[in-house]
Amino acid sequence: MKIKEITLRHLKMDLLYPFVTSFGEEKDRDFILVEVKNEDGLTGWAENVAMPTPYYNEETVKTNWHMLEDFLMPLLLNREFSHPNEISEKLFAHIRGNYMAKASLEMAAWDLYAREQNISLASALGGTKKTIDVGVSIGIKDSIEDTLKVIDQRRLEGYKRFKLKIKPGWDVELIDKVRKVYPDIPLMADANSAYTLNDMDLLTALDDYNLMMIEQPLAYNDIIDHAELQAKLKTPICLDESIHSLADTQKALKLGSCKIINIKVGRVGGLTEAKKIHDYCMAHNVPVWCGGMLESGIGRAHNIALTSLPNFTLPGDTAGSALYWAEDIIEPEVIAESGTITVPDGPGMGYKPSMEKIDSFTLYSKTYR
Repeated sequence: MKIKEITLRHLKMDLLYPFVTSFGEEKDRDFILVEVKNEDGLTGWAENVAMPTPYYNEETVKTNWHMLEDFLMPLLLNREFSHPNEISEKLFAHIRGNYMAKASLEMAAWDLYAREQNISLASALGGTKKTIDVGVSIGIKDSIEDTLKVIDQRRLEGYKRFKLKIKPGWDVELIDKVRKVYPDIPLMADANSAYTLNDMDLLTALDDYNLMMIEQPLAYNDIIDHAELQAKLKTPICLDESIHSLADTQKALKLGSCKIINIKVGRVGGLTEAKKIHDYCMAHNVPVWCGGMLESGIGRAHNIALTSLPNFTLPGDTAGSALYWAEDIIEPEVIAESGTITVPDGPGMGYKPSMEKIDSFTLYSKTYR
């Protein structure tokens, strides 16, 4: 493979509804799209999932553009390599951190590689599923009644799992009332690092509600305190923000910090590392699922391909496009029917970028050769 041209586009898309978590409110998606092109004019696409603010992690849209332009793209442009695995394992290996910046280039190369081979991205990764089960993530609402209305609507649409964002003051009462109305739905809570070990009594109280898991209750970079908490909880802990690599996964599982891993491709530096984490967890009977970052259709397409791997046994966050966007930037849009998405079997990610829509949302673009 040889990439002869890379285009970065800075896009901004309004969400249909504000999405509120313990660290703030998002009303739009401000992000970078990456397009790579080979000598024959074939293209590969990926979405950079860094946010404008360093609230989820330390990366931002501006720092990622800088890393891509000044450090990562020069290592990749016009460089011969035989497989996308080499990008993270060799070309980017000496660059510390900056996982989301690395991932966006590597994922675009994976899409291009699959198109060159005339196979689906799912097949290129070793995926075996023809369909995937998906859940829905529900942000913090103005009231518990509003939350119940959203759950009811999504339940009727067939979604297979319901994730509720929680924070101090919006936790046990919320879960208690939801469970009284919906005693049997697959339910989980996501804290986005909002608690500490001082909240042990509150967190152990959630054991009474038959939750699938509690996601990242403690600090975003912690695996030690999570081990102490997991030892006192019946409910499985799922780690998200703490996991950036296979090595992090191995340490967390060895320490007993969690029983489930959320794999976000951007957070772990790309599809190659995501697959390694998947394979390790599968070998050790640890279930995984694919988290979301409010991606446009291009990011969702990569998540769908990854989720086709066999150890993604829990429904992920890759809901249909229509829950988030008035119009998406791919054709066709991602459609979930009864909580299930069909894995595309066309070349690459299996969805076509809509240049008309992409251009309409683009604030700035630059091409590098």
